[in-house]
Amino acid sequence: MDKVPITARGFAALEAELKQRQQVDRPRIIQAISEARALGDLSENAEYHAAKEAQSHNEGRVLELESMIARAEIIDTSKLSGAKIKFGARVKLVDEDTEEEKTYQLVGEPEADVHEGRVSITSPIARALIGKAVGDTVEVTTPGGGKSYEVVAIEWGA
Repeated sequence: MDKVPITARGFAALEAELKQRQQVDRPRIIQAISEARALGDLSENAEYHAAKEAQSHNEGRVLELESMIARAEIIDTSKLSGAKIKFGARVKLVDEDTEEEKTYQLVGEPEADVHEGRVSITSPIARALIGKAVGDTVEVTTPGGGKSYEVVAIEWGA
């Protein structure tokens, strides 16, 4: 079982979602199944089938979360530092074509959200950034084609 790197914040989010699904969603779904079962014939009972599908989805996610939590290796990003990019770094980049600035933090796969500026350590852009320093140029192959970025800052912290 491989360990998965994750920030403390990401780990807390996984635990919170697991708690929500086990203590709030699960009882609510069980109640919905019970109420739908009371309506009669289960073969043509849309409410019952929808509730059973929701239960299946919820339980699948619970198992997934439990697995991620068991494999998590929590890395305290507040204790990291250095001149080279690695897990936990917040990296400011400038697109060399458009001069547009982007900031990404390299995080574990379970907590990645590109819209929030968190990219998975296994993503193409993160793999290209690992080991780079301020002033380096990074070539990244994206679905939209090749991109070239200059690393302008590396920040550490929570």
